[in-house]
Amino acid sequence: MSRRIAASVAAGAALLVGAGAYALAYAGDQPPALTHGTAHYTAPAGDSAGSLSFTTDVTASSGVKSVKVLAWPAHSSLARTKLTAKDMTGAERATCRPSAKHTLHCTYTTPVTPAEAAESPHGAWHIAVLAEAENGTTTLDDEAADFTVR
Repeated sequence: MSRRIAASVAAGAALLVGAGAYALAYAGDQPPALTHGTAHYTAPAGDSAGSLSFTTDVTASSGVKSVKVLAWPAHSSLARTKLTAKDMTGAERATCRPSAKHTLHCTYTTPVTPAEAAESPHGAWHIAVLAEAENGTTTLDDEAADFTVR
């Protein structure tokens, strides 16, 4: 093999290794991705409690540290001021289990008592999700799913 070809091959290999290392480093800094968010609300009936459940898939190449969920009425002060990560501080954690490489399937379920339903604003509601990756990056989706309280 001539020196010119060997030098070209070596330069090409170095370029590919460098590009691969950059891609891996860049992928590690990506914030968590939220997909397939769905909410299901069942109103209480008589003295029996209803429920609110939410599921989503969360993917983070560095791993998922936490997933917090908050239900909020569409016609509230949060709609005017835009929800922030700070607003999610007191939100409840979802329960997550592995579903694929770097992906967790997360579920949040809470009972809804007849008294809570009576006090809650009727109409459209949103589910906000704050996902934090192990590398410290976060994703906040303030309208990950919707449901209606009647």
